[in-house]
Amino acid sequence: MPSPNPAAFEFLANRQSQSAKLFSGPVPSRAELEPILTAALRVPDHGKLEPWRLIVLSRPDLTRLADLAEARARELGYDAEKIDKGRGQFDRSHLAVVVISAPQDVPKIPHQEQVLSAGALCLGVVNAATAAGWGANWLTGWVSHDAGFSASAFGCTGSETVAGIIHIGTPGSPAPARPRPDLARVVQWGLS
Repeated sequence: MPSPNPAAFEFLANRQSQSAKLFSGPVPSRAELEPILTAALRVPDHGKLEPWRLIVLSRPDLTRLADLAEARARELGYDAEKIDKGRGQFDRSHLAVVVISAPQDVPKIPHQEQVLSAGALCLGVVNAATAAGWGANWLTGWVSHDAGFSASAFGCTGSETVAGIIHIGTPGSPAPARPRPDLARVVQWGLS
């Protein structure tokens, strides 16, 4: 017989991200962030490989990354809008957790499962931070997908990639309700 947890179910059923652009200070201290990260690390991890790593960014780190994003965007010949997008998420943030997908070469455990574990970790950080009362938003953008930026900013090597940059702060006004997927449209019951 299942043992329901109505509070947890209610949280998950109503969870939604808030705009990182609206976050302000304060942000969690290291002592407040450690239990959030500990909870977030409870993700599926076939083979217990820990195929990810996390980098916690404070305001000075974010300032450096904003400058690095702008320099990289100019090097790539991006327009002003793309430059602003690249540096903007770092300029506006006060705290972020970068999840690096770091799959290992283990033939028994598919690469894709390891990458998905890093994605689960991103959502785990968002959910744990939100459950702790903070605003949390998982962003990527071109900075997450540019190998040159990822290497210089986060030390990504080989098959490592940025799975997500989770910004955490004091939430602004409540996020407006947004439409959710229609179960009838996205769920198939059986194979017939």
